[in-house]
Amino acid sequence: MKQEGLRSKVAKKFKAATNSKHNLPVAENLLNREFTATKSNQKMVSDSTYLWTEEGWLYIAGVMDLFGQKIVGLSMSDRMTKELPINVLRSAWLHSGRPIGILIHSDRVASTAQMTTKLY
Repeated sequence: MKQEGLRSKVAKKFKAATNSKHNLPVAENLLNREFTATKSNQKMVSDSTYLWTEEGWLYIAGVMDLFGQKIVGLSMSDRMTKELPINVLRSAWLHSGRPIGILIHSDRVASTAQMTTKLY
């Protein structure tokens, strides 16, 4: 590495983005690993992640419609706040034509799209 003028980059310290030790209710897993959908706006999955950039941490959340496996919602922020999942659900709801009755699953939480319609 020295001969080639290469230097290693020190990895950033691990940053936990999820607090699993809480007393908040966890919804039943209604999706139950049934990842097939027969029509759009029937089942969607959501997740979030984060990555280090030269400007700091970037938090990203997305929603995918399982019919066709198409990303229908995306949200990014420099902070992990409640607005990130709210914005990604709003984005998915708007880009999907404001449907109702969708099963939306994220990690250990499942809900229905009627909850997202309350955003408006």
